[in-house]
Amino acid sequence: MTHHQGPPGLALAPLLLAALLGGPALASEIVGGRPAQPHAWPFMVSLQRRGGHFCGATLIAPNFVMSAAHCVNNFNFQTVRVVLGAHNLAQRESSRQTFGVRRIFENGFNPTSLRNDIVLLQLNGSAALNANVRVAQLPAQDQSVPAGTRCLAMGWGRLGDNRPTPSVLQQLNVTVVTSLCPRTNLCTLVRRRRAGICFGDSGGPLLCNGVVHGIDSYIRGGCGSGFYPDAFAPVAQYADWISSVLRRVAPACQTH
Repeated sequence: MTHHQGPPGLALAPLLLAALLGGPALASEIVGGRPAQPHAWPFMVSLQRRGGHFCGATLIAPNFVMSAAHCVNNFNFQTVRVVLGAHNLAQRESSRQTFGVRRIFENGFNPTSLRNDIVLLQLNGSAALNANVRVAQLPAQDQSVPAGTRCLAMGWGRLGDNRPTPSVLQQLNVTVVTSLCPRTNLCTLVRRRRAGICFGDSGGPLLCNGVVHGIDSYIRGGCGSGFYPDAFAPVAQYADWISSVLRRVAPACQTH
């Protein structure tokens, strides 16, 4: 399920060490969540390779999705399939639209610190927007999310460290916190129980008051530790950059 390249032993080592030492580890599967209603979140995207889901993403324009930069770091993005309109990954769904990736846009991603963990993937076509496939609402530049805000995390990742992956999209109520949260991230915690995001399904959206404010980035102390908050890339810090990329690409799409 991890998307690290190289021998399996090496791929697992950083995740294992991070869980043991309380350092950052790439996120995120949903632990302790519940199945979403089919197509309740039509901006939710499954990034797939060789037919298997490896990361989440958010549809932000008919021809663009937003994900975590670490999801596509160090491998050929042309092997990625972007699946829109999915709910149950184990079934053949007529609601799906699948695209390849034409180009990727990063914004100073640091793979060591996981700062600027955001990437925009330009699709090789444009989605037909409908009830099952919709563009997400993004925040204004530097729009803040106060501590205590209730948000929703979502993903198709495993249900726990050693639990299987669900076929159906999961969602989880979380609360924004500032304690133990780096200033360069937006963080959430599930109070009074062990629940949260986990390995193998990063890049998915954090939805707060109808707006996608975060991109699943990393965890500390294991999945759903109940102590360390889960860390997200704060979309509001990149809103102007996102707009500039969409504007820059748009004219090229309208020349025919």
